[in-house]
Amino acid sequence: MQQKRNIQIIEWEDLDKRKFYSFGVFMTMTIRATVYPATLIRTRLQVQKGKSLYNGTFDAFFKILRTEGVRGLYRGFMVNTFTLISGQAYITTYELVRKYVSNYSKDNTVKSLVAGGTASLVAQTITVPIDVISQQLMMQGQGKHLTRFRVKLKTEADGKTKMAFGQTRNMIAQIFAADGFRGFYRGYVASLLTYIPNSAVWWPFYHFYAEQLSKMAPSDCPHLLLQAMAGPLAAATASTVTNPMDVVRARVQVEGRTSVIETFKHLLAEEGFWGMTKGLSARIISSIPTAIVMVVGYETLKRVSLRPELVDSRHW
Repeated sequence: MQQKRNIQIIEWEDLDKRKFYSFGVFMTMTIRATVYPATLIRTRLQVQKGKSLYNGTFDAFFKILRTEGVRGLYRGFMVNTFTLISGQAYITTYELVRKYVSNYSKDNTVKSLVAGGTASLVAQTITVPIDVISQQLMMQGQGKHLTRFRVKLKTEADGKTKMAFGQTRNMIAQIFAADGFRGFYRGYVASLLTYIPNSAVWWPFYHFYAEQLSKMAPSDCPHLLLQAMAGPLAAATASTVTNPMDVVRARVQVEGRTSVIETFKHLLAEEGFWGMTKGLSARIISSIPTAIVMVVGYETLKRVSLRPELVDSRHW
């Protein structure tokens, strides 16, 4: 067991894997359901031209709620649940790479950076096709003019659009007809350029902030509280650093562009520097609760999954 100041880190070899995966699926699903509306809003903000539809995060939230109802905030959610697979792949890769790197370096920052980046590479390979489909579904309804593809929507008596059965299948067929199999990996490079740095930055900063907080906190302060505070700080840092590429990624995937560099240049010429900050507040708003839930959930998951013979030797 490695100790970071007074923060104890549970490593891969300390875990009961059966408990770890069983509880992990439930934790991941809960997190995704909680933050999905913010993800949908962020995507719409990033893809719109200027402020053609929404004036900001809260304006988007109330407009979607008013015109599309609560269901509108969860467009594409069902297909997005398949990212549970990539979530488990991410966790497994992160822990295994940490263990592997520890054979060459005991520095926690090095282990976190390499493991975080590698885990994101594996996860994005699984996630991108799911993201492409779910993002196209996110853009339906009020934002249907912002995407190349449209699905048939039902309009209720009160004017709200209603999601119809079979939208996901219809969207998959449209993407395949237009772009072939490659269409499901549109924006793959942009995703790697966004999420690998994001993950590689998040983990070292998470441990760094936890360490700094532990220096300031009383010695009897619960470790989980310090970790819950460190997670959002790391998330805000990583989101700010990688947001420009996240905007480019969203444009590439939704608008069907083929060049990351050309998309970047076009965005810069069209909307200037501030175009790179689009959706940042929504991203931070979604990342902070995500980070809190993820950190508390993940650290708790590791503790309840600790091998029985190690439980009495750990002090939190």
